[in-house]
Amino acid sequence: MTHGFVTVANRFLFLTGQAVQRHPKRIGALVATLMLGAGGGAFAVASFAPDASELPVREILEAVQPAQVEAQIEALDGNTFNLFRSEVTRSNDTIDSLFKRLGLNDLQAAAYMRKDALVQLNLLGRAGRNVTAEASDRSALVKLSARWSADDSGTFKRLVIERTAQGLVSRMETAPLSVSSRLTGGTIQSSLFAATDDANIPDAVATQIAEIFSGDIDFHRALRKGDRFSVVYETLEGDGEPLRTGRVLSAEFVNNGKSFQAAWFQDPVTGGKGSYYTLDGESLRRAYLASPMEFSRVSSGFKMRFHPILQTWRAHLGVDYAAPTGTAVRSVGDGVVDFAGVQNGFGNVVILKHRNNHSTVYAHLSKINVHKGENISQGQNIGAVGSTGWATGPHLHFEFRINGVHHDPLTIARESESTPVSTAAKPAFERLASSVRQQLSAAALMQETRAQ
Repeated sequence: MTHGFVTVANRFLFLTGQAVQRHPKRIGALVATLMLGAGGGAFAVASFAPDASELPVREILEAVQPAQVEAQIEALDGNTFNLFRSEVTRSNDTIDSLFKRLGLNDLQAAAYMRKDALVQLNLLGRAGRNVTAEASDRSALVKLSARWSADDSGTFKRLVIERTAQGLVSRMETAPLSVSSRLTGGTIQSSLFAATDDANIPDAVATQIAEIFSGDIDFHRALRKGDRFSVVYETLEGDGEPLRTGRVLSAEFVNNGKSFQAAWFQDPVTGGKGSYYTLDGESLRRAYLASPMEFSRVSSGFKMRFHPILQTWRAHLGVDYAAPTGTAVRSVGDGVVDFAGVQNGFGNVVILKHRNNHSTVYAHLSKINVHKGENISQGQNIGAVGSTGWATGPHLHFEFRINGVHHDPLTIARESESTPVSTAAKPAFERLASSVRQQLSAAALMQETRAQ
């Protein structure tokens, strides 16, 4: 029995030895694993590492050679950067004053620009031109660009003064304008222009708002404190900089609690001229404008009054608008010049004939810009405010006659007819109106948020 056990044990050892010889790494890993598992408890509580406090401490000192100071200064000198700054030109600008606002200190560039013909012709003395300067970190001019848009061609002009390897050079360029939309609004405290100034809205937009709603709102007399407006208008940009305002696309004016809305729409069916419509599709272009001037003050209405020269009470058969001499006067409707000249107490006067036996009178003018028989369009400039004839000061006397009978001019515009959107264009207009309602609601919400 013992002999058999010994034989089996020897056989096991023999096989194990062969396995170790053939697979030493695998067998070693297996044995290590078994030992780790068997002695895990002892390993967890016993530490055979030396005490850290008994370990020897050695101090090593090594000399470090810093980089040469000259090399560092050289590297800093080679690390350059450019600065950018924008300004708007003023009518009284000199090269020195413009350079000062742009943060430039470059005598060579200043001397060059004083002599350059393109700069003299297109920059100095020209107010409102957007200027961007690129300068070195030493305030020397690298590149200067001036941009402006002077017409409705859809392009803008760019004057460039640039430093090249050959020195400073100037050139003129033409590039297309890009169009973006802006949405804003304001609240009336005193006047429309004061409100638009407070809201940073350009005067050209304020003028368009007054034109759009002139048939419904008398901007001379009917504005109330607390009236509010919202507007979406185009901004025309060059190189990402706003250069001028475009058309008002939509607007809302709340006057004395009553809301008036408008949207610009061009009939895609007829392809005709665009116009402003209410969001119900009624045209806001009536036969007559509410006023022969964009902005002025009514000094005497259509009523009985004590005549300042004749010193008697008599009917005042028109409306007087107080305004400075030279203020532009426009036709309130399409027509033909029936008279242009001097006429008794009217002084310099223009009389226009309109359809349906209507006529309008513009008196006390300082200047007449039309002649008898000329065809006139609504809004066209026909003269300027003055004090000729029987006038105690500069103002415009304006009359409206139907079949020779005087009528109150301030009521005519509201009663004149308008044309709705055509049936064929109605679906396109309704899609536009839906979008405009959302825009104007967003503008009103923004305004309420700012107020809070």
